[in-house]
Amino acid sequence: MPFSVYFLALAVFGMGTSEFMLAGLVPGIAAALDVSLAQAGYLTSAFAVGMVAGAPLMAALARSWRRRTALLCFLAVFVATHVVGGLTTSFGVLLGTRLLAAVANAGFLAVALTAATELVPPDRKGRALAVLLGGTTVACVVGIPGGALLGWRAAFWVVAVVCLPAFAGVWRIADTAPGAAPSDLRAELAELRPLAGVLVLGALINAATFGVFTYLAPVAAGVAPVPVVLLAFGTGCFAGVTAAGRLADRWPGRVVTIGGALLLVGWVVLALVADVPAALIGLAFTQGGLSFLVGGTVITRILHRATGAPTMAGSYATAALNVGATAGPVLAGALLGAGRTAPIWTAAALVTLALTLHAFRRRT
Repeated sequence: MPFSVYFLALAVFGMGTSEFMLAGLVPGIAAALDVSLAQAGYLTSAFAVGMVAGAPLMAALARSWRRRTALLCFLAVFVATHVVGGLTTSFGVLLGTRLLAAVANAGFLAVALTAATELVPPDRKGRALAVLLGGTTVACVVGIPGGALLGWRAAFWVVAVVCLPAFAGVWRIADTAPGAAPSDLRAELAELRPLAGVLVLGALINAATFGVFTYLAPVAAGVAPVPVVLLAFGTGCFAGVTAAGRLADRWPGRVVTIGGALLLVGWVVLALVADVPAALIGLAFTQGGLSFLVGGTVITRILHRATGAPTMAGSYATAALNVGATAGPVLAGALLGAGRTAPIWTAAALVTLALTLHAFRRRT
């Protein structure tokens, strides 16, 4: 695997940590900047909006740029927003930096998804994406506890520092994978239209994953140590995306069909045995693994099949995943009043819908 892919993964890790760490930083930010908890929560919403809107917009903007130029610009903006965020005493400024950081994050990830696959032979695209997305899964594990441990200003500075070595890796991409002359944007969007079903499939799987992950702490409270359950889920995510790198290039259809069915069964079983500590911890691991196995495979299928849309495929995959990551927690939270296992049942319903869509697409 080219070394530059690992540097891209390091940047994705830093960016993912920035996103996830907010869950543990909201109270400290609210107290430090004299705003309410609800207002501080807008920081999470701003990041989510920036990720969803930023991916296609930034990818379209950067279509005429070389890969290195686009990645370096997005990375520089992301680091700068964290320096400003770590220094500011204004909530308005901090809110603006979170929105801008998310747009830069979305643009970087959209271009990085394409750049990583250009650095390897076609039959190793899945492995390259597994390494890249591995940065996100590790961020799931360390983002929340790491941010809470450091405090919000220190956390912003640490994220900026973590991203600095990635500049060296991105620079090395210049000679091996420069951006080609941009194709017609309308032609690229037309190429993506037949993939709308796959994009929706990815959004549904991710909605289920992050709907449960967001509320895993209240699900585990009083049953098993919350940090252990979160660690089990995050470790499973890393194992799943690694397995996707091995399997997605060879048997994508089987992974989605069989892995999706197992994922559905696992959510139902977890909802039924959530009061059993050992079962909760064990299924947190397996469900994290299956979620990223199936989700990672779906992303690989998008990039494999969108060869005629080299600049926009990664952006729409990024946007779809973040639509899921935003919508899933909102839906699960709205149903939380029905009981603490409601997020798990919500995930089961979303995966059921995803499998129904997958079966329909295979028949047509």
